[in-house]
Amino acid sequence: MNDPANSDPRPLVSLVLPAFNEAAILERHFAELERYCRSVESRYRFEFLIVDDGSTDATGRIADALAKGRSAVRVKHHASNLGLGRALRTGFEDCGGDYVITLDIDLSYDPEHIGAMLEKLRETRAQVVLASPYMRGGRISNVPWLRRTLSIWANRFLSVFAPGRLSTLTCMVRAYDGGFIRSLVLRATGMEVMPETVYKAMIMRGRIAQIPAHLDWSRQLAAGKGRRSSMRIGRQMIGTLLSGFIFRPFMFFILPGLLLLAFALWTSAWMVVHFFDAYQSMGPVEGDRISAAVARAYRDFPHTFIVGLLSLMLAIQLIGLGILALQAKNYFEELFHLGSRTGRTGHREP
Repeated sequence: MNDPANSDPRPLVSLVLPAFNEAAILERHFAELERYCRSVESRYRFEFLIVDDGSTDATGRIADALAKGRSAVRVKHHASNLGLGRALRTGFEDCGGDYVITLDIDLSYDPEHIGAMLEKLRETRAQVVLASPYMRGGRISNVPWLRRTLSIWANRFLSVFAPGRLSTLTCMVRAYDGGFIRSLVLRATGMEVMPETVYKAMIMRGRIAQIPAHLDWSRQLAAGKGRRSSMRIGRQMIGTLLSGFIFRPFMFFILPGLLLLAFALWTSAWMVVHFFDAYQSMGPVEGDRISAAVARAYRDFPHTFIVGLLSLMLAIQLIGLGILALQAKNYFEELFHLGSRTGRTGHREP
């Protein structure tokens, strides 16, 4: 937050910049960020927090050199690579801005998105603003086909499970209300921190807005082989599936359970048909005629009975698990909401 002793009316904006093995681009891209921030310094004050996430190249040394002689630039170092989520959490814990911007130092989103997100944040009084290349007005340029396809479908998948009709939940380029993001208790260490942040913001009744964005890999491609993206595709895919489960875990059980139940009922209908056919075609029998008809139908069509009964049992189990998952989700959200509010109150006490 603003220092009460500071008479400057401009809000302070904290730029949190995670960096892992970015020596090839860090100095040049930081200079671009500085130039942009100077262009809007009549409206905002800025502080830069570079989080060196255990880089094995010269990223840490370059970041320290950038901070030298610049009071608005600070660097935090992780001894080893802890992941994007942990780097962002370090940034959130150590920044003090009225607004917080998270930005990838590769500048795959142009620095001008900073001003657009801040305007949207103030205009809508939102707690979170997402920069989305997937909404109307957004664009994607020069992104390799595989990355582009995976990103588009990952966000479409998550949008099905997440409420609010958000077009992106995985983007890192975001603007936050400073007090709000510092109050959220986050656990993820990898890229799954992005949907986790949205999910927990929703639990806390935070308002989430979007702006159209331009995702452009021109700068990354221009950097050549000296710079490689640290995104792990396999881990990202698993994280996306787990994030969808977190938003609506019951759908992973109830929807398959309902489909399986429909199949089981269809199979059971054939069981009934086979039973009546056997019952009507049977001559005189000793004992119970109904039991004999069931036995004969089972003898003639054993797979119908086995598949139908197993499908019905599995469908009931899946639907039951879905109901339990819904109950557990509601309990978690209530406890998280209560714990976060209690934590805020306790923090304000002297």
